[in-house]
Amino acid sequence: MSKKLVSVLVPVHNQEKYIGRCLRSLLHQSMNQFNYEIIIVNDASTDRTDYALELFKGDLIKVINHDKRKGLPHALNMGIKESEGKYIVRVDSDDYVNEHYLLFLSTFLEMNKYMDAVACDYILVDDNEKVLGIKNFVEEPIGCGIMFRKEQLVKVGMYDPEMKAHEDKDMFIRFTERYKIHRIELPLYRYRKHGDSMTANSEVMEKYKEKLNKKHKGKI
Repeated sequence: MSKKLVSVLVPVHNQEKYIGRCLRSLLHQSMNQFNYEIIIVNDASTDRTDYALELFKGDLIKVINHDKRKGLPHALNMGIKESEGKYIVRVDSDDYVNEHYLLFLSTFLEMNKYMDAVACDYILVDDNEKVLGIKNFVEEPIGCGIMFRKEQLVKVGMYDPEMKAHEDKDMFIRFTERYKIHRIELPLYRYRKHGDSMTANSEVMEKYKEKLNKKHKGKI
């Protein structure tokens, strides 16, 4: 039997500027802290991320450190393997969430056994947290803001370590071949748009888009 209801995965690499905001939002959830854990996978950060994480040490947070950078999908898989929760949800280290994020998503899955996974809408914000718009997850999906049943994530093979970008799309394709992601029409996730994010690196994104198309030819 799982010791926790929810495991929150926070992969991080060189995010000293944003990780504090992310963790504060997760530590101040309306869900009882006994019911969830925060697993941070520090993927060989070279800035002051280590120092920032020290400020948040406590029973609720588990930190896994990589000496060498292994990439986002590997970090996510490591978090899944080390998790105790019945449900898995990802929050990127430069984003943050509404105080009811964990409670609302987990309640939907607890009360609706037919739901394999559930996603919420999100608010797009800039570097200064100015609201740029509210986004429908179905129309403009992102890799975060989705709560999965852990056993199903494991069954579909988790994240592909070879997909250094578009790892979320690759996993979604494999997941939705067997399961369904439902939507809650509530913007509980705060997705930060800034110049240092992976999605801003067009060359890397295009390279792995080609890899994604080749891997799932005819399915995209």
